[in-house]
Amino acid sequence: MKTHAPIGHVGNVPGAPDRATSAHPVAAKVFSLFLIKPSHYDDDGYVIQWAKSSIPSNTLATLYGLALDCVERRVLGDEVEIRVTALDETNTRIRPERIIREIQAGSGLVCLVGVQTNQFPRAMDLARPLRAAAIPVCVGGFHVSGCLAMLPVIPPELREAMALGIILFAGEAEGRFEPLLQAVHAGQSELLYNYMAELPGIEGTPLPFLPAAVVRGTSGMRTSFDAGRGCPFLCSFCTIINVQGRKSRSRSPDDIERIVRMNLAQGIHNFFITDDNLARNQHWEAILDRLIKLREEEGQHIYIVAQVDTMCHKIKGFIEKAARAGVNRIFIGLENINPDSLKEAKKGQNQITEYRALLQAWHRHGVLTYAAYILGFPNDTPASIERDIGIIQRELPIDIIEFFILTPLPGSADHQRLYLDGVAMEPDLNQYDLFHVTTRHPRLSAAELLGVYRRAWELYYTPEHVETVLRRAKLWGYDPQNMMWKLLSFHAAPLLEKVHPLEGGIFRRKYRKDRRYGMPLENPLVFSARYIGETIAKYVRFLVIYLRYRRTLQRVLRDKEPYTDVAMAPVEAIEFEQLEIFKATDAARAAAEKARRRKARLSG
Repeated sequence: MKTHAPIGHVGNVPGAPDRATSAHPVAAKVFSLFLIKPSHYDDDGYVIQWAKSSIPSNTLATLYGLALDCVERRVLGDEVEIRVTALDETNTRIRPERIIREIQAGSGLVCLVGVQTNQFPRAMDLARPLRAAAIPVCVGGFHVSGCLAMLPVIPPELREAMALGIILFAGEAEGRFEPLLQAVHAGQSELLYNYMAELPGIEGTPLPFLPAAVVRGTSGMRTSFDAGRGCPFLCSFCTIINVQGRKSRSRSPDDIERIVRMNLAQGIHNFFITDDNLARNQHWEAILDRLIKLREEEGQHIYIVAQVDTMCHKIKGFIEKAARAGVNRIFIGLENINPDSLKEAKKGQNQITEYRALLQAWHRHGVLTYAAYILGFPNDTPASIERDIGIIQRELPIDIIEFFILTPLPGSADHQRLYLDGVAMEPDLNQYDLFHVTTRHPRLSAAELLGVYRRAWELYYTPEHVETVLRRAKLWGYDPQNMMWKLLSFHAAPLLEKVHPLEGGIFRRKYRKDRRYGMPLENPLVFSARYIGETIAKYVRFLVIYLRYRRTLQRVLRDKEPYTDVAMAPVEAIEFEQLEIFKATDAARAAAEKARRRKARLSG
């Protein structure tokens, strides 16, 4: 297979950071292909956008790689030059009028890619002016795919899209993107392409890739790729298993090495491996061995963020090799410390009796731990949530915690169950960002759940706990100053910007005319005055928080006394009687007793 590096010239397109075209002589016709990853709206109806965003889009990279392959093979014929432009709206303003002018000068297609449920309203708003100008538009991603995979009928928002002439694409594009381009170019495209019953193999397919000019829009200049797709578990809140399947499909170690080398060649050293669970990738060891060789034998600088499950420390050699391969940050779906909540979510692979061993194993290899934690399970109350956060602070050596509200995302088993049972859910899809309440909780009002969720960030990121995490970092060998900035960024985003940290970024951009369809445009003077005032106020508050964090850091750095605490203490069987995490609920006590009996059998 050929290595799919950038082809032809790279030039500036109005409103676009990069373009790729075929390397052949100028053709008689031009087909302009725009690949756009939409953002979504804040509570005031403005697009969430930054000078630099935090998370790269793997779908954008995947589609760009497939598009480059089509460019190289001239799939529309020798007389047609395909021009490809990649845009990530989380860090780039989208100007539909400019896209319209360019496509009308020849022909083309706008693909709104990787559209999640909360991004679907924004995708529709971008599509409306394009369709009014008769520009072909295709929408794909988890919302379209999840709805068609799990619902008995096509939901109203997808029917509305098709009524506007928008093409819907469900499933994965490998092997299907070329026919789509050809159909659009010939004026013979259908309104719905549903490939959910046919998950393609991805080994040896065109590789995910984004040019450096696009990657620069993310903080840390980080790009992404998927080493594999699918997850074997059954989590009821998860859309991955119903969109990408439960069977692991992997790229080959050769593929991964090519992806990394292509990016190293353009000065990109930071990667996000987007597999829902890298530890269950069937080729994990061979992939990590390739990366280890690049780092240890060739001296390449490679830094990786990856996602794993809570039992990955049981896989012999996995954590050690991951660290040697360049994994310096790991994202773990901890989800909860109450076994009843985990059982409710069909998260049986999560054993609270293994959490401390898991986290300490990553720390021993110098890896920063991020933990996802879900609030809003049926048994949750404000008091239980506050209690559990306190237990986590004292007894689990988590570095960064990310809170989410339990959300019935379309494509998940939870959403399917509520839909079939006729349970009311939030009609505004923009709210499905894991940061808002979207369905009724059995014990809490929507206001109570949202309130305790917002308070959770303050409960965890207290000055006292920030100091504890910095002391732990100093103990296990992680740079405390780097840790301070990580803690600060995750604390500040929900507090100051009212967004989840994963949706955050550096310097919020806001444009008066980029407001949600149907909401009034504000007076320019009023808008500008408020935007400037809000920006100044946020940075003043940020400075106050930063100075507090800085004082804490200096105190930790000055202290020469040895540090330890319960969370950092070696894992021992006796902890089942001592730690509160194993005594807080009946289910926790039962889990501890089960683990105690298992250890007794193994030792006997």
